[in-house]
Amino acid sequence: MAATAATAAASGLQMATAARPCISSSGGAMLRTATYKVAAFSKLSSASHISSFASRSFTSSPLKFDKAKASATVKAMSQTSETSVSGLPINLKGKRAFIAGIADDNGYGWAIAKALAAAGAEILVGTWVPALNIFESSLRRGKFDESRVLPDGSLMEITKVYPLDAVFDNPEDVPEDIKANKRYAGSSKWTVQEVAESVKSDFGSIDILVHSLANGPEVTKPLLETSRNGYLAALSASSYSYISLLKHFVPIINPGGSSLSLTYIASEKIIPGYGGGMSSAKAALESDTRVLAFEAGRKHRIRVNTISAGPLRSRAAKAIGFIDMMIDYSIANAPLQKELSADEVGNTAAFLASPLASAITGTVIYVDNGLHAMGVGVDSPIFKDLNIPKDEHH
Repeated sequence: MAATAATAAASGLQMATAARPCISSSGGAMLRTATYKVAAFSKLSSASHISSFASRSFTSSPLKFDKAKASATVKAMSQTSETSVSGLPINLKGKRAFIAGIADDNGYGWAIAKALAAAGAEILVGTWVPALNIFESSLRRGKFDESRVLPDGSLMEITKVYPLDAVFDNPEDVPEDIKANKRYAGSSKWTVQEVAESVKSDFGSIDILVHSLANGPEVTKPLLETSRNGYLAALSASSYSYISLLKHFVPIINPGGSSLSLTYIASEKIIPGYGGGMSSAKAALESDTRVLAFEAGRKHRIRVNTISAGPLRSRAAKAIGFIDMMIDYSIANAPLQKELSADEVGNTAAFLASPLASAITGTVIYVDNGLHAMGVGVDSPIFKDLNIPKDEHH
């Protein structure tokens, strides 16, 4: 669960500013890590990872938001973000999802959680340890209540929040400086192996696993200036963390289950400014998605896909300072001239996790208004006399 540059901006990547292997929703393709004060701490690892002293439970807290506003929100959501089509619903009732990498209510991880909840799934969340207190206190104080409103007017409930740092597979991997760090004080069982064991102990099994985290400590550096440690840190937090999550959760994912991650077009196209090895990490994530789809599919009947999302105006991405430019570029050049909403990525995730996508695996699904299909930037002055059609309603 970064810095400035087309970097995370380009995909709302879940990157945390200058931290160890951390990063957000976006990561996954969108820097959506906890920006808060955590982003300033340079030795932390896995910024959109999970954290929480023993797991915590969160149900609807007293509503503190304006009901008229909530009603308007529900109406808007029902008009533009329905999770079902008449006669062909996305039904995830009885399913349980674990989403790694939520640290606020502003990124793709949160949107995915909401879409899954709207379809009936039970939600478990993993939050990076140093961001845990802020996230949990915001939930308790009702700060997220307005953004928890589902299409039917109810509030999304998060059954449990687990502390997680996906950079560490097991307790033996954790260095002494992290163990002694005050930001980890009071939290326990937050390595990937321990979180999987805790979820198994608490619930027995899950049906959906979502990886919404990433981080590149040197993301603002050109690849030619990236250090070996910075490069490997980006791959560890943004790519291998997914392998580790799936490896440890596979034994408790029910057959027929679904696993998702978030990637970004920098995996296959040049995005100047998206450095520090993050483009390599996303390329690795997509390659791993195909191999994991084969292995998890053959051995466990689990589908594995990744969503390549466009730029999102998340808190983490805004902190990078480049996101507005990326969004403007997308609107000017994508086939669909509109700003991408987090709900559109969430709805795609709900579809991929549902029986409607039962034959889809090993695939990169682009949710970016079609920008990935473009070979040139049509807003260039060079094309001014080409009479390129524009969306007059934009």
